[in-house]
Amino acid sequence: MAAVDRRLHYCSGLAVLAIAALLGAAAAHAGAGRSAAAASCRPLRLTSSYAARVGRATRAGPDLWGNDLIRDGPSYQGAGRFLEPLLLGRGPLQAGPLTDSGVYYLPFGEPDGIDGRGPIALHVADGSEIVSDRFDGPRLTLAVGGDGTERFGSCLSRLSTPRLLGGYYPILDTEYVDANGVRFRQESFAARLPRTGTIASFVRLDVDVPAGTTERVRLTPSEPGLQEIGARLVRGADTVLFFGAGGRFAGSSLEYDLGPGPRTIFVVRPVRPAPAGPLDLDERTYEHARRSVTSYWDGRLSAGATFVVPERRVLDAERNLLIQNLLMTWRYSLGNAYETFEFPESLENAGVLGEYGFAAADRAIVEESFRREPHLYPNWEAATRLLAAARYFRLFADRAFVAAATPALQRNAALLEAQHGLLRKERYTADLPDVAYGLQTQAVAWQGLGGIAGAWAATGRGDLAAASRLAAARLHASLRVAVTASERRLPDGSLFLPARLLDDEHPYEAITASRHGSYWNLVVQDALASGFFPPRGPEADGALAYMLAHGSRLLGLVRGDAASLYHGRVPGASGTDEVYGLNVARFLADNDRPDQLALSLYGALAAGMTDGTFVSGESATVTPLPGDYYRSMYLPPNSTSNAAFLECLRLMLVHETPNGLQLAFATPRAWLAPGKRIIVRRAPTSFGPVSFSLDSGANSVRVGLQLPRRAPMRSLSLELRRPGRQRIARVELDGRAYRRFDPAAETIDLTGLTGTMTLVVRFGTA
Repeated sequence: MAAVDRRLHYCSGLAVLAIAALLGAAAAHAGAGRSAAAASCRPLRLTSSYAARVGRATRAGPDLWGNDLIRDGPSYQGAGRFLEPLLLGRGPLQAGPLTDSGVYYLPFGEPDGIDGRGPIALHVADGSEIVSDRFDGPRLTLAVGGDGTERFGSCLSRLSTPRLLGGYYPILDTEYVDANGVRFRQESFAARLPRTGTIASFVRLDVDVPAGTTERVRLTPSEPGLQEIGARLVRGADTVLFFGAGGRFAGSSLEYDLGPGPRTIFVVRPVRPAPAGPLDLDERTYEHARRSVTSYWDGRLSAGATFVVPERRVLDAERNLLIQNLLMTWRYSLGNAYETFEFPESLENAGVLGEYGFAAADRAIVEESFRREPHLYPNWEAATRLLAAARYFRLFADRAFVAAATPALQRNAALLEAQHGLLRKERYTADLPDVAYGLQTQAVAWQGLGGIAGAWAATGRGDLAAASRLAAARLHASLRVAVTASERRLPDGSLFLPARLLDDEHPYEAITASRHGSYWNLVVQDALASGFFPPRGPEADGALAYMLAHGSRLLGLVRGDAASLYHGRVPGASGTDEVYGLNVARFLADNDRPDQLALSLYGALAAGMTDGTFVSGESATVTPLPGDYYRSMYLPPNSTSNAAFLECLRLMLVHETPNGLQLAFATPRAWLAPGKRIIVRRAPTSFGPVSFSLDSGANSVRVGLQLPRRAPMRSLSLELRRPGRQRIARVELDGRAYRRFDPAAETIDLTGLTGTMTLVVRFGTA
């Protein structure tokens, strides 16, 4: 099935807009070498109806689509009906598309250590190309057709939606039918070569040539001066390509001439060519390499906590995004200009990996931040270092880490402690020249100082703890005055909290209609999630009301102008930037908005990442780009966008408050339908690891609990959101009646309980 078939209800013969700048064929990005297919390639075109609906949604203040979903109960199927999929990857304006075909790539590899990365193979999702290490690196290109000149995947209407083996393993599966009518299935991955351990791309191409047809498959390495030795292409002493039986080297390309019937072709390309002996490349070798990939990632994932939900697509996304982030660790992206350490994004990645049980990766990223010199915003960077270190300590009580890190942490704390009152003005975002008393800088500095004070107090450094607490208290008092002087209550009762304090920043009627409004929407989330504005208080409620009424969200995703993708070419264009959804999720959880959390999860899954492969960029288009049917992402993949989805999912299952834990407080109601099961094992929290299971029956839920013992909790609750809002009628704890539950709130109060126990919760009808 072609990738477009999933949403054919948008292409049912309605008239196409006459504005060619907005509505063209996605085939414009199909790349070179497609002349043989051009006449038979059905162009994919957007319709006037689609463009009009997108325009209405992006011009509205409220999240029209999201509100519709919340009324019916958010779901992936519901969220998936609004926007065409993401498929195209773009870089900066001067660089253009990230790949020759314009389609995004997936980074494959096996990290050399806890720091991630190592050699990386970039597999373009349409199956056309494999690139080494960087988007502009050496490559292997695949062409097919009667004369071998049609770029594989170049006709997007004949390309299936790319998928991953088992739903989440980093093994890419694509299907394509060329202009010759020949059907291909390609599978590819990166694994270590036997004997040498070198990372290499393994490719299997299954071809079924119809009777009366001949077909040529051509694989072209970019390296010049190659020679064929046995079943290898070499350059000097280095092997560039291994190939299976039937291939012949034609001077610059490896070619297979195929007659009618089925055929399988195997090739292996080292990411970094090196001396190597012959490789018996056959089914057995290929299968062994593929098993090594699944075994490696099974082992890596099993080292973390377990979060299992009864929705396969959500579970696949969770596992694959963890794989991606264990490969990237502190890197904002891979294979492009964003392969850098970013503040605060890389440290947010650390905290989320920690929350999923990957303590070593969390610690390694925090320690990496100490080796980065202050750049654009010294106060902000110092604050986020303190906060990330404090979060790591709270989760894992690693006293040795605090002892080793204290000199670096003390330098960062001293920078903030030396500034009395508000912290000095500095840039509040990298992309704008403005310097300001940034609300997010001040709030996160207060949060970080308080957090690191707690870590130092717990590890015997009372002197350092006292200094940080005093600085946090001074900053809180000054920030409280500045916020009160700057905030504006609107006639609708909502509250505007300026990102630039004491700077006469006015409320934005349409948040993303201006560059400053768009950046307000991105940076203010850090302040809202800091705890400075008490959850469910008048300021938090007012700020959320302002966001929901003035264009902050679309399908539960964070909106932005996506200027890096549009470059001013589409007036009034709107996009999304789910990197900042991480702290939106925290703010929503703190303020008890479970349906908005579920909307964010499904919006990210359906519209914020690629279908079937879970790749996202820093930002993404919503308004169509000129000439594109599919939507575009900026510099994918993106580790912090991944972390935003992972954080949202964890918060739905385990939400930590300053006083305790809320378990399963925001699960979609369908997850507790009869026959469904939810499992959480060894989830780190500030109070110790927590585990629980929920097994739903027709009129009951059986709950297994292993509650933390490390630190006392002042509140602990379990919420069971059943379909149809069934009311809790009776609870039994280890076989005895238990009366601390609230049917209206759907919660069971577990405060004071520790250890292992079983609840049976029985339901009546609301």
